[in-house]
Amino acid sequence: MPLLRQVYYALPPALRFSARRLFYFPVDVWEKLSGRRGPLSPPRGMIYTGSGDFRAQGKRMAEIFRQYAGLEPNHRVLDVGSGIGRIAAALTGVLDAKGSYEGFDVVKMGVRWCSRHISARFPNFRFQFVPLGNDLYRSDGLSASGFTFPYPDADFDFVCVISVFTHLLPAEVERYLQEIKRVLRPGGRCCCTFFLLNGGVENLSAGNPEFNFPHDYGHYRLMDARVQSANVAYDEQWLQERLARCGLVAEQIYYGYWPGRPKENCIDFQDIVVIKYKE
Repeated sequence: MPLLRQVYYALPPALRFSARRLFYFPVDVWEKLSGRRGPLSPPRGMIYTGSGDFRAQGKRMAEIFRQYAGLEPNHRVLDVGSGIGRIAAALTGVLDAKGSYEGFDVVKMGVRWCSRHISARFPNFRFQFVPLGNDLYRSDGLSASGFTFPYPDADFDFVCVISVFTHLLPAEVERYLQEIKRVLRPGGRCCCTFFLLNGGVENLSAGNPEFNFPHDYGHYRLMDARVQSANVAYDEQWLQERLARCGLVAEQIYYGYWPGRPKENCIDFQDIVVIKYKE
């Protein structure tokens, strides 16, 4: 694991946010004064999920939803772990007046920013804060393993869970899968990302020492045992079994380049799993 990531994980959650704000402060001031930051893009120091160009990455993921997972402009969308609006901002250019968006996140700062800057411009986009525990982002909170999504049954055509299962432990993953099945309408789909472990990954990841999972717990592995929610990888067969148990099935898996696969052969860094009802 790179030294900078080790130092970052060693900090308490609150200090991780402060460290990022301080690190990006000069860039954020310059982008504000120069007008280079758009109204739907937060300051870099406030972005606590994902990497790369905020707007470009969001648009890229929205296109993946459309091309590979069947997202339509009139869909009602649930964004599990909406962060600070990377996907929401992109979907404002995809969903039409008949479509709508709901997002929830465990970081109040992100929800507050999205409500002020996205919902204020697009009333059909709404955000909720949920006080769940996660040792990457919070030092307290309720257990996600017993969490019920704050939406009624069969409420959504499309659910996206991007870079969320990579931060959840097994009981939490299974609970979220149950809730995804509950809130999806018949025929709906879920597009989510994982770090999947299978026979082909072992040889690949051995050649990628800067991004691996050395702490082995059988059906899952951790990148850092001190911050268990930092990065979690799952055995692919275990995931398939949990999907079946919840009445879901992986319709398609698009493997990512995180373990060292050729980037030109992949559509994203993480493994993308398109889920539907088990027929």
